[in-house]
Amino acid sequence: MIGNSGEHPLHRGGNLLYSRRAMKKFFGFIFLFALACACKSVGAEIEAPRGGGVFVIPIKDGIEPALLYVIRRGTAEAREAHAAAVVFEMDTPGGTLGAAEEICREIQSLPMPSYTLVKKNAFSAGAIIALATKKIYMEPGSVIGDAMPIMIGLTGGVEAMPDDVKEKMVSGVCALIRANAQQNGYDAELAECMVRIDKEYAISNDFIKKEGQLLTLTNVEAEKPVGKDRKPLLSSGTVKDLGEMLGKVGLAGAEIHTLEVTAAEKIARWLAAIAPILMILGGLGLYVEFQTPGHIVPGILGVIFLALFFWGHHIAGLAGMEEVIIFAIGLGLIIVEIYVFPGHIFPGVIGVICVLLALFMAMIPHMNGVPNLPNAPAMPAPILPPWPDLRVPIMNLGLSIIGTGLGAILIARVLPHSRLASPLVLAHANRASAGYVSSESETSLVGQTGEAVSMLRPAGVAQFGARRIDVVTRGDFIQPGAKVRIVESQGNRIVVEAA
Repeated sequence: MIGNSGEHPLHRGGNLLYSRRAMKKFFGFIFLFALACACKSVGAEIEAPRGGGVFVIPIKDGIEPALLYVIRRGTAEAREAHAAAVVFEMDTPGGTLGAAEEICREIQSLPMPSYTLVKKNAFSAGAIIALATKKIYMEPGSVIGDAMPIMIGLTGGVEAMPDDVKEKMVSGVCALIRANAQQNGYDAELAECMVRIDKEYAISNDFIKKEGQLLTLTNVEAEKPVGKDRKPLLSSGTVKDLGEMLGKVGLAGAEIHTLEVTAAEKIARWLAAIAPILMILGGLGLYVEFQTPGHIVPGILGVIFLALFFWGHHIAGLAGMEEVIIFAIGLGLIIVEIYVFPGHIFPGVIGVICVLLALFMAMIPHMNGVPNLPNAPAMPAPILPPWPDLRVPIMNLGLSIIGTGLGAILIARVLPHSRLASPLVLAHANRASAGYVSSESETSLVGQTGEAVSMLRPAGVAQFGARRIDVVTRGDFIQPGAKVRIVESQGNRIVVEAA
């Protein structure tokens, strides 16, 4: 707006002061409005998790890689719903270290509080996972502890480990369980006593664990107040059920969402557990089909068993489509070797390697970034999986190879003489000495020279004068147009060689 003098009002002394005050008020109002919006947004972020209820994720039976997929699905649903808390209901004898590590990482990444409710047992990997949550509660009669690593042999029994290997494994588990304890305010020395048998633990001359014993605590022992501050030893208290536990953590009356394990996930965990059997049956089915081409049933059964193997590991979160593609490529190369280019070893060898690699990869857990110490930035995933993640796949693959080999030998020796094969196999041979002939032999053909019409690899067609005859070489490959000579004629089997 321009005044009568032609000057802008802001150029006048009084109006300039007024304008500055007005601008300060204006920007002050904008600042306060933005601050109020920010506070409202922060308040919404704080209150939002309380609106999603409590998500309960059961950890039952053995802890293995297939369980990790179920837990990740549950934590993803809890994040999406802005849950107030996640409770892990636990009753497990333990499981694999690799799966326990991944589950601990998943728990530590949760934006909401996490709790463990020990229903009955939290042994081994279960105790490690429990220490990854903020608080532990236990039901009457439950126990927790005994996390010393052991090695399971091929027969399923416990094997003795060399001292250096044992110390390496124990040291790694100690580091993991101490890190979990330190991050959530538990006594790291107490946690380590669950792993090391050579440690003792005492508070004010009150021995909690003596040397030569692994620490395993009942619910009464775990909630025992110790020290000057009378802090509970491990458990925050004994509760009769989930409802009482939620009341103790200030979530009484919260809506409870219990993760339901689907039938497909249950089947997948079962299929992953019998992986060697599926691989053996699949391999034997394909072996019988390749040995007796045209009998479709063994091949179909072999493909079905291997499809169940890959489906189970895919649902369990282990195998992806890349493993299936590698397996299909390997199987295709084997078929090419047998039916298209017999005698060319290269396609068959590459095919076998692809098949074994696909089966092996399908049993290895997918790796995420590995955190170092609590509050430390996550490190990128390693190039190779850790040994605990490789040991079980190697053992399963080795069992399947040995089982398939023994099964193939048994089938080759027993099946031709069994009742199952009697409709397909002649009981007696029709020998030439008994007067049986398949066709008349043309001995006059021996010595004749002709030309290969098709590629002889080793069977094909050759032209001899006006006659086109089906011929076979003694293993040599002969190009079309090459000169050939008949060297043998027995019935309808005409053998040629390069002339």
